[in-house]
Amino acid sequence: MLEYGPAGVLAEHGHRVVLPDTRGSGDSARPRDVAGYPADVLADDGFALIEHLGLGEGEYDLGGYSLGARIVVRMLARGAEPGRAVVAGQGLAKVSGVQGGGANHRVLTALVDGTAIEPDSADARTAQAISRGGSDPQALLHVMNSLVPTSEADLRRITVPTLVAIGDRDERSDADELAALMRNARFIRVPGDHASAFVAPELATALVEFLDVEDSGRPLG
Repeated sequence: MLEYGPAGVLAEHGHRVVLPDTRGSGDSARPRDVAGYPADVLADDGFALIEHLGLGEGEYDLGGYSLGARIVVRMLARGAEPGRAVVAGQGLAKVSGVQGGGANHRVLTALVDGTAIEPDSADARTAQAISRGGSDPQALLHVMNSLVPTSEADLRRITVPTLVAIGDRDERSDADELAALMRNARFIRVPGDHASAFVAPELATALVEFLDVEDSGRPLG
């Protein structure tokens, strides 16, 4: 993971970077039983990691991209107290609206059910990416179904200094609306669509500048 996105740059600037291997993917457990994915379980896992690391209020920063950003928002809404937070590659509708649905959910459902996917389509490319990554579609579908929306009222109660970043060609064009609801958020756009903005040098630079304002060597989880 360090060779992709901003994690390596943050480490080079002296940050201790902790990259969670989320439930249902990577080397983490990926049970196929839905009981392994209760509602809001990814936020629960995030809190468990902070406790495991022995980090208290303001002793860490919290950041995520895309699904990771949803987890960050959920943790903030549920009372996480990092020094700073980063919510990147995510918009208001995905965070506060009905969870599930969308292209990823459609592709995962098709893979689980064995439904044919149109060749050379965007769905086919998504399916290929899932297969290349070695992920279990059933586990990922359970992960998506565990997501919980964060209401606009809860977003307004978040006071942690937060950087909300989005690619200027990302279909999540309402990220600025997400930032506007959070009481202490700053919004930026960086070059790229949802995939390419993650590796944009401008995103890494913005994160370093934001987190270094009051740099105290806190880990970015």
